[in-house]
Amino acid sequence: MTDVYTLGEPLGVVSSGRVRHENEARLDVCGPEFTLAIALARLGHRCAYLGRVAGDELGARALTVLRGEGVDVEDVRVTESTRTGLLLRESRVGRELAVTHYRTGSAGALLAPGNVPIDRIAASRMLHVTGLTAALGRDALDAVRTAVTAARNAEVAISFSVEYVPELWPSVREAEEVLSELACEAHLLFLRQDELDLVKPALTPEREVVVDRGAKGASVRADRMRYDVQGWQVPVVDTAGAGEAFAAGYISAALDGLIPQERLHRGALLSAAAVTSVSDWQGLPTRAEL
Repeated sequence: MTDVYTLGEPLGVVSSGRVRHENEARLDVCGPEFTLAIALARLGHRCAYLGRVAGDELGARALTVLRGEGVDVEDVRVTESTRTGLLLRESRVGRELAVTHYRTGSAGALLAPGNVPIDRIAASRMLHVTGLTAALGRDALDAVRTAVTAARNAEVAISFSVEYVPELWPSVREAEEVLSELACEAHLLFLRQDELDLVKPALTPEREVVVDRGAKGASVRADRMRYDVQGWQVPVVDTAGAGEAFAAGYISAALDGLIPQERLHRGALLSAAAVTSVSDWQGLPTRAEL
């Protein structure tokens, strides 16, 4: 049985200083579900990933990484007629990371309901989806909905990370409608402090809600109780990937049957590992290292 089934868009990512002045850059592959799948696999969980990549070098690199990390990529589709999406991340002193998306018409955005294996999701312990994949277009959104429906019908636990990226949505109103819909389907909800207003209908006492509070740490409301954890004081190299690393740690502890405080603790450990690395996923720990 698969522990966690997830679906998303694998992306190339180029990281540098301000491009107009920089002579060097770093190439990697990324994606929130991509990071989560690798994090869980390193902790010994069986994780399956659904997505589409192009038959280009970035697509080959993404698949190579996933396979090498022990993630099940049986359902990943290779599309020859387009390209793998790309992110450009520019770091600037004293300012937030500037991220530019080059993913219009990308292979990942072609993910469709017909790609979703209903039986494999039904045979999993948990389905994890994000609002970022839901924002890629109508077909991708319908694929996420199809996966969620399959999990609900099979009584598989559903985990949802809001992952709101404003530039990927036509309007805030549409984002609120879709993100609230998916959040209301979830048993386990991950979001940042600034995303609370986007999914207000889902913030009900019976739902397990995990909130990333930035420098203040994180909190969870579970079984009508609130628990908090402080973030680890570590050297911060790059904050990209920290959110999904935290979600992976929390989900891992939940799969292991740990209590909410212990889930928060493991999430904080993985988040700290993520920010100390230049990569979203390369610095994440194995079970032994954890």
